[in-house]
Amino acid sequence: MKETARIPKTQGHLRWIEQLVRGEVPPPPSAQLVGFRIVQIEPGRAVFELDAGPQHTNPMGTMHGGILCDLGDAAMGMAMSSTLEDDETFTTIELSAKYFKPVRTGRLTAVGRAIKRTRSLGALETDITDQAGSLVARLSSTCMVLRGEEAKGR
Repeated sequence: MKETARIPKTQGHLRWIEQLVRGEVPPPPSAQLVGFRIVQIEPGRAVFELDAGPQHTNPMGTMHGGILCDLGDAAMGMAMSSTLEDDETFTTIELSAKYFKPVRTGRLTAVGRAIKRTRSLGALETDITDQAGSLVARLSSTCMVLRGEEAKGR
């Protein structure tokens, strides 16, 4: 499937994310809590990294699936954000994850992509790979674009 992303008219969201990548603004609290960081952004695409460690494990000693889901969701969220106009926000309406192999430690990379962006919806995917480039998980998401009072949370 060919990747497509809408480039925002004013790119205010994209500029903020670029500042985040450069370390000019602090990361969101969830990124600080889990330990992931954004390392690259362009319209419709975001790359995150996470150094997996014992703080991320489940009782079986492998990375908790929720942590992988959080990493992938963050990459898709920033990819979606990079397509928004200044008067828009979004909310996730569906999220799906497929896990392909266990992870214990090491650097993970999540590449979030806007596959399709319309006026009201965004379809996104994230591949999470390990240091060797092996696919660990693939996530997909559908997001709803909010405008006006909806975008302001009222």
